[in-house]
Amino acid sequence: MDIKVNRIRDLREDADLTQEQVAQKLGYHTTTYKRWEENVHSIKLRDAMNIADFYNVSLDYLAGRTNCKNINKCR
Repeated sequence: MDIKVNRIRDLREDADLTQEQVAQKLGYHTTTYKRWEENVHSIKLRDAMNIADFYNVSLDYLAGRTNCKNINKCR
């Protein structure tokens, strides 16, 4: 799955959180999360699901298949 890292960064910034805060809340090392945002490492499906759940967005949004952020309004 090709995750659009700019969307993850934008979601984090919209939530006014640091990379360190998100990594801690999701249970990841800060370095791992930073590398995802920098597109150094690809994001595994289970990790993408955790990120989508955290921000209450769909995997389709993270993958760039839809521009609808709010999964409840898109159905």
